[in-house]
Amino acid sequence: MSTLAVKLIPLAQTVEFSDDDMIVNLVDGRKIFIPLIWFPTLSGASKEQLSNYELLGDGEGIHWPDLDEDLSVNGLLIGTH
Repeated sequence: MSTLAVKLIPLAQTVEFSDDDMIVNLVDGRKIFIPLIWFPTLSGASKEQLSNYELLGDGEGIHWPDLDEDLSVNGLLIGTH
C-alpha cells in the first residue's frame, strides 16, 4: 500500500510592517515575523515603498516594484536572507 504525498505550498495573503519586522500573513492563518535588518533594501525603504507590494503567483512570492525586490514565501519560512 502506498500513500500519496501532498506538497503544501505556503501562500502569502498580506504583508505588514512594524518598526523592526516584516509580518507576512499566510492564507492558512499563520503569521511569519522576519527582521527587516535581514533585507537592507527593505529596511532602508520608506513606509510608502514598503506598502507598495504585489503578490506573485497565488502568493508564492512578494514583489516591491519601487525597490526591485522579490522574496519567496518559502524562502522566508526556511530563514533564507
